[in-house]
Amino acid sequence: MSATATNPENASNAAAKAAEAQLNLNLNVAAGGLSLRAPGADAAAGGATAAACDACAAPTPVGERRWKGPDAAERHRILQKAKSIAIVGASSNQSRASFFVATYLLGATPYRVYFVNPREKEILGHPVYPDLKSLPEVPDIVDVFRRPSAIRAIADEAKEVGSPVLWIQLGIWDDDVAEYAQSLGLQVVMDRCVKIEYARFNQDLHLFGFNTGVISSRIAS
Repeated sequence: MSATATNPENASNAAAKAAEAQLNLNLNVAAGGLSLRAPGADAAAGGATAAACDACAAPTPVGERRWKGPDAAERHRILQKAKSIAIVGASSNQSRASFFVATYLLGATPYRVYFVNPREKEILGHPVYPDLKSLPEVPDIVDVFRRPSAIRAIADEAKEVGSPVLWIQLGIWDDDVAEYAQSLGLQVVMDRCVKIEYARFNQDLHLFGFNTGVISSRIAS
């Protein structure tokens, strides 16, 4: 039996990496950045390409990164402590990653979830707010689905309203942005998916980021 199979922590890490790899399969290099497609998005669009970029910007290669983010234990503490999450850049487009994450957070977690996007009115039956200042409460986590060029302003707003954590989604890495947000006193998580991390720490992570409810040693076909 392999070490991964016998060590729960290694198994959890392997599952998280597999889920991230599955999402990264949908990160397609396009002109000017990345395009993120949910599974089946092209079919739903009648075969047409469904551009689903929430935060179009190629991340810094791992070997060139200087900023160090919180480790798994600290990310777990962040998610345990939080009671509310604001998704900035939320979209009603079902092919976008933000919609996928929003659906999971609303249906599978205890968080109070708020949507922020001045171009949207309603997502999943919930009102959408134009900015963080308009929310009915200060969110514990500001989960960002925007280009790096827009994140400094979001960090400023998070600091202004008193949110303690700026969470920058999977596929985005910008050392300067992270360091700037930290200089404001914000705790920063970057290039991590809230959905994957929550599921990972709550034993709710299947190979593709779902809990199938089926106990089996076989990978579903």
